[in-house]
Amino acid sequence: MFGIGGGELVFIMFIILMLFGADKVPEMARTMGKAMAQLKHATNDIKSEIQKGVEANGLDAKSLSDMTGNFNSEVSKVKQDLLGDSIVQANKVKEDIEEATGPIKRSM
Repeated sequence: MFGIGGGELVFIMFIILMLFGADKVPEMARTMGKAMAQLKHATNDIKSEIQKGVEANGLDAKSLSDMTGNFNSEVSKVKQDLLGDSIVQANKVKEDIEEATGPIKRSM
């Protein structure tokens, strides 16, 4: 759970108990539970509204995945085009530095 071990969880609960007291901890837990339930309900509402909008526009999961796949492939092409020249230039500079002699060359 979030990368927190049992001992750490007990320590956190102990600190909370010391800060807020035994009377307020159950009230805080109820409030947190209600807040999480409201958040879950809100996200489910948003998901259903998105799904309704997608269905109203005649799109389905397959067409959306095709569109995202096409978009991702185009982004990859652009990255390769932009970074390809930079990588070639960086390798050329690296070779030039390695070939340099004299006081500017560092020995490792």
